[in-house]
Amino acid sequence: MEKRLFTPLTDQVIEELRAGDKVLLNGYIYTARDAAHKRMVEAISRGEMPPFDMKGQVIYYVGPTPPKPGQVIGSAGPTTAIRMDKYVEPLLKLGLKGMIGKGYRSPQVKELLKKYKAVYFAAVGGVAVLLAKSIKSSEVIAYEDLGTEAIRRLYVEDFPVIVANDIYGGDVFEEGRKKFARIDI
Repeated sequence: MEKRLFTPLTDQVIEELRAGDKVLLNGYIYTARDAAHKRMVEAISRGEMPPFDMKGQVIYYVGPTPPKPGQVIGSAGPTTAIRMDKYVEPLLKLGLKGMIGKGYRSPQVKELLKKYKAVYFAAVGGVAVLLAKSIKSSEVIAYEDLGTEAIRRLYVEDFPVIVANDIYGGDVFEEGRKKFARIDI
């Protein structure tokens, strides 16, 4: 069964999620990759606020391709999440509740998820065109000079993700490795 969630996310919603849960995200989410994360964290370290209020929000690690005529957005597949790990804590401190990417997270980030009550969602790589169909609007809100890596505000409807890491230490990647390590070939 899939859980339909609406942003912004609350602590109560986060507490109900478990690694492996299938989720359909609805509402506004924000895009950011390496360069945008670096700028946001540098701004925070100078005592400035990032370009959007993090409280309850979800960041999607994506650098979408330009849209073709008639499209809201181009291909919008997830980026490898571990590259953003060094930037996570300052954003969580400001209330970020979710991140979407592909691949596993570092042990440090998994501990930060527990500490700040946030989750990491995995989106399926390789289906970027299908994921883009759940994106109903897209507007650049910051760092336009970064091109595809600018921060965008996306409105999504039933955007499919899986809870990869929860606040209880659940990890779908570790669970999957353990499960398949027992198979005799």
